Amino acid sequence: MKLLDELRARGLVEAMTDPEIEKALEKPMTVYCGFDPSARSLQAGNLVSIVVLRRLQLAGHKVIALVGGATGLIGDPSGKSAERNMLTVEQVEENKKGIRENLSRILDFDGPNAAVMVDNYDWYKGTSAIEFLRDIAINFRVPQMLAKESVKKRLEASEGALTFTEFSYQILQGNDFLHLYDNYGCQMEVGGADQWGNITAGTDLVRKMRGKSAYGLTFPLLLDSSGKKFGKSEGNALFMNGEMTPVFDWYQYFLRTPDADVIRYLKVFSMKSLDEIAALEAEMKSHPEARIPQKALAEELTRLVHGEEGLKKAQEATDALYAKKSAADVAKAENVPSAAVALADCVGKPVFAVAAAAGMFKSNGEARRMAAQGGLSLNDAKIDANRLFAADDVKDGVAVLRSGKKNYFVLKFS
Repeated sequence: MKLLDELRARGLVEAMTDPEIEKALEKPMTVYCGFDPSARSLQAGNLVSIVVLRRLQLAGHKVIALVGGATGLIGDPSGKSAERNMLTVEQVEENKKGIRENLSRILDFDGPNAAVMVDNYDWYKGTSAIEFLRDIAINFRVPQMLAKESVKKRLEASEGALTFTEFSYQILQGNDFLHLYDNYGCQMEVGGADQWGNITAGTDLVRKMRGKSAYGLTFPLLLDSSGKKFGKSEGNALFMNGEMTPVFDWYQYFLRTPDADVIRYLKVFSMKSLDEIAALEAEMKSHPEARIPQKALAEELTRLVHGEEGLKKAQEATDALYAKKSAADVAKAENVPSAAVALADCVGKPVFAVAAAAGMFKSNGEARRMAAQGGLSLNDAKIDANRLFAADDVKDGVAVLRSGKKNYFVLKFS
């Protein structure tokens, strides 16, 4: 199967700037994708972009990961309803280190077809405003810029509160493509559907200034079957950094994938063949209770991001929790969220308040609602909002909280 056909079959093609992409991809070419350095770790939502780059690299194409050190100082209006907080150069530099580490787990930065990571701050930091306006911005027309879907949505969502700084983002990203074309022979950019306007700004600029063809390909934004954005757990981002999101939580997120989503996720993320995925789908239909596709997805993506050791720890923690062992056994399981607390600070207080103070919930209100709805358990016994924490709730120096069916949190007492 040709590469583009494979991407289509896996649901990884939303739009293309030119049907010639199919022919262009038959020969090795250089392709780039941009990553926002707004945090010191990439998120599960970035996995689609990274996996697409990985597929391109395995197919023999040269891949470039562009970290927007300059554009990250401004903020991309695409998909945003409000202006993002601006970062300092020092913050971006620190975040770049984490992103490079994340990418190196999945992309090959060594060997004859090594991936390359670049930072657009390197070519903007020495550019004057006059030079930029005269040489680059002159190629952009305001009506065309206003017609970009990302700009129109941002204007609507913010009642016109789009700053000129954000408005200029597409010019900067267009110039990124031109720079990579000139210096790396880059011919194509890939990205999520919300990046279409920025991508076409680049292809248009290369055509205008160099008279050459440049291509863009987008993939759909990944939503779950309920319409929620992929990669959020309990409303929080799922980070690839094991300190920011425990490996156990990462593994559990994919293990809990609904039947309605799991085959689609396997097609997007897994390196298994489409025939192997079809076999997993057949297993799910025959034995849905076994959740075989979910286990395959969780294992592959945990191994991909956290390695064999991370997968082993996540599976051991899962076994400890779901084998209904003692609280002491649960507490020993690595990567299960926990907090050290003092007994005197807990006894006589509502259990939900203890859970919130320990960091299991964002607020007392959230914890209270969970308890009132019957979704909070202490040592495997459901509790209500009136239940007070008692000294004998501590078993072998720990107490195990659970919200919902599978979100465990261990209180460790000295």
